[in-house]
Amino acid sequence: MNADCRGNTKKCILIVWQVCNVCMSLFFALAAYVQINDPDAGLWMVGYAIPATLCITIGLKPQVTEWLPWRRIADLHVMVSTAVLGMLGWTLYRERITNVFQQEEGREFSGLLLTVIWLLLCRHSGRGPVGILRVSTATAIAVFPFVAWMYYYNNKELTANWPSHCQTAI
Repeated sequence: MNADCRGNTKKCILIVWQVCNVCMSLFFALAAYVQINDPDAGLWMVGYAIPATLCITIGLKPQVTEWLPWRRIADLHVMVSTAVLGMLGWTLYRERITNVFQQEEGREFSGLLLTVIWLLLCRHSGRGPVGILRVSTATAIAVFPFVAWMYYYNNKELTANWPSHCQTAI
């Protein structure tokens, strides 16, 4: 363990929390960027740009989650995203789609679910010291999308049946 962290565990946990939020901000920004070729790009770019912006603000100032405008934007995004998740989930269920990453609705569902989970994890994190459970969960969640993206990027046979707009952004 780093010498600076030995004496001040709470400070180190907060730094890890901030780094996780910066990583998720980068991921959501990348997710917004790759939507550029999508037929409904504007909708999905905004859908990812909002959490990217909210996450970078936490990375810079963790107490921002207690600022009313931050909470209202996050709550509105979670509410709208949850409604869209319900519609996408119903479509996946109705069409009996089991391999969700091979269908555009499944990828959209997964990305939107990730934004909702992350924003809920961030909710009221600025109220007091961020706990080890929240940071451990955040670390696992923050690593997952990058690992999954690299896995799909390196295994072209998994993406061979995706529409061209999903294969050409990055």
